[in-house]
Amino acid sequence: MQFGIFTVSDVTTDPTTGRTPTDAERIKNVVTIAKHAEEAGLDVFALGEHHNEPFFSSSPTTTLAYIAAQTDKLLLSTATTLITTNDPVKIAEDYAMLQHLSDGRIDLMMGRGNTGPVYPWFGKDIRAGIPLAIENYALLHQLWREHVVDWQGKFRTPLQSFTSTPRPLDGVPPFVWHGSIRSPEIAEQAAYYGDGFFANHIFWPKEHTQRMVQLYRQRFAHYGHGGEDQAIVGLGGQVFMRKNSQDAVNEFRPYFDNAPVYGHGPSMEEFTAETPLTVGSPQQVIDRTLGFRDYVGDYQRQLFLMDHAGLPLKTVLEQLDLLGSDVVPVLRKEFAALKPAHVPDAPTHESLMAAKKVAA
Repeated sequence: MQFGIFTVSDVTTDPTTGRTPTDAERIKNVVTIAKHAEEAGLDVFALGEHHNEPFFSSSPTTTLAYIAAQTDKLLLSTATTLITTNDPVKIAEDYAMLQHLSDGRIDLMMGRGNTGPVYPWFGKDIRAGIPLAIENYALLHQLWREHVVDWQGKFRTPLQSFTSTPRPLDGVPPFVWHGSIRSPEIAEQAAYYGDGFFANHIFWPKEHTQRMVQLYRQRFAHYGHGGEDQAIVGLGGQVFMRKNSQDAVNEFRPYFDNAPVYGHGPSMEEFTAETPLTVGSPQQVIDRTLGFRDYVGDYQRQLFLMDHAGLPLKTVLEQLDLLGSDVVPVLRKEFAALKPAHVPDAPTHESLMAAKKVAA
């Protein structure tokens, strides 16, 4: 099982100091966080895509390529690649290039995003969000697998005898996760292609996540990719830890109370009861995360959000150290002991190459 972190790239004022980092500081800090994640023994670093304040990550491939040059083993991913407002031709080219530069240490998560104004900014209609996601990904999937493409659709100009360059590394396209919080159509899309489904259940109760994952598993099996328990599932989560649980609660409370997304709403206690947010000791994080398996089954990737809401860099790095030393080793052991042998691991470039050779 893969463990890692994801960032939404928010630039948020620290409520305890009143200081807001500059874009330059936040960008450099995220690079430091990614490098520290590898040093702490984590597997994955994922970066979101946004085109509006207070977020900086408008060009994930640029940032991830820079991180790839400074890491050795870390698998790099996106926490959202906007399949609706990006041109699938440009996605095909950009991520194939990143795949080469990172020696295959790249996959990506397709999503529609949650910022309505981004659609007209890029000449799209938000009311066509689902059809855009379906058509654009169908083209991307084809571009990575066929050398010469003739294509015509509804949302972009036709292609005639087009070849996307560079071609995927070793003839193996990057693995794709389809991320969705609430859209069953996206779970269906992931199942149709036999791709991964990432349920970023940081804002929803477990019953909702359970329904979405179960739908994906059922449709994955329906399309003949394997049994329901062989579907490739990833989960998101949020944690804040200290050795003493009350210290964690006291330290994180002002950040929670003033966070741009959930601040000034339900109390932290209400939010932790109704969603996967865990604020407490490493053991509490272990117990809560192991419990995810009870309602989604065996899954392949667990990513945590740890650098949001204005938390200073020093605190985030301390969180990564706790995650790497006290939490992930236990989770690796426990999840491995529970996983049946026929349930696959998360795909990597190496495993996809091996599967291609077997198929050939």
